[in-house]
Amino acid sequence: MQGPLKARLAVILLILPWFVCGGCWSRGPREVVVYTALDSDFSEPIFDDFESRRGIKVLPKFDTESTKTVGLTEALLAERDQPRCDVFWNNEILHTIRLRGQGVLDVYQSRVADSYPAMYRSPDGYWHGFAARARVLIVNTSLTTEANRPGSIFDLADPKWRGKAAIAKPLFGTTATHAACLFAALGPGKARDYFRSLKQNDVQVLSGNKQVALSVAAGTAVFGLTDTDDAIIELEKGMPVAIVYPDQGEGQMGTLFIPNTLGVIRNCPNPKNARRLVDYLLSPEIEIKLAKGPSAQIPLNPDVDVELRVETPKTIRAMEVDFEQAAEQWHASSGFVRNLFAGAD
Repeated sequence: MQGPLKARLAVILLILPWFVCGGCWSRGPREVVVYTALDSDFSEPIFDDFESRRGIKVLPKFDTESTKTVGLTEALLAERDQPRCDVFWNNEILHTIRLRGQGVLDVYQSRVADSYPAMYRSPDGYWHGFAARARVLIVNTSLTTEANRPGSIFDLADPKWRGKAAIAKPLFGTTATHAACLFAALGPGKARDYFRSLKQNDVQVLSGNKQVALSVAAGTAVFGLTDTDDAIIELEKGMPVAIVYPDQGEGQMGTLFIPNTLGVIRNCPNPKNARRLVDYLLSPEIEIKLAKGPSAQIPLNPDVDVELRVETPKTIRAMEVDFEQAAEQWHASSGFVRNLFAGAD
């Protein structure tokens, strides 16, 4: 099944129950509907705490693993004229910015967000970033020595690693986000050359970031590009892997950090509850919970002071990205990598 068809099917599955129910579906004043791309294992305990503290019931809709955030994004676009969702909790950023461009999001200038770095929040209040993940290399330590381990995303194209490196299919999720960020940072021409070099080097294209981490841990790939949340699981299981934060040398671009994002839906049924939930999720307490959890999310609020298991933009060189510009490159980057890696999905 092709990627666009998967996304359309995901939209149908998301909104079909409401169409079947028709006018029978109603909303109470003490409810808030959240479309969330963060795994239910991580988000539902937070929703439960919000319910118990605020007395507002959270009704979540989750994405599917195969289409990541694409299905939720398409559902929000389909419901734009009659929203059912109040808050979009995305586990990346570019689809959130694209929804803003489509008029789906509303302005909310949360005072809680004021302390976050400007790079990770909308200057006009349409979206708020928090709890990031880093795009890292996971390296099998049994198949490499510390001296010859890769240290850059460009090592994926190094002929000495031909057929031995892995990436997730760059059609969904943070890998697709990373591609658009490279189109913005390098320019479309150099970014296209980079992805062509990956294909020419027989990079293994796997179904997701988790599969990249598992493959490296098992030794079927020497190293791969993945997210910190998937890499740290293998590291803390005691597998023979190391996490390398890429491109830290002088003149290199640094490591990409991709935040979770929040947006209030324009003309949503319960805007007051939506704003309350956004404030709650942006609080230092929630970033601490996500940081201490299995996914080791990276706090972006400078007021958060907690011992972390991963590096942060405070401790290493972070890639400087204009996320608005990256969102503008989305169609160019996604179309190119889809054609280049046709059959990868």
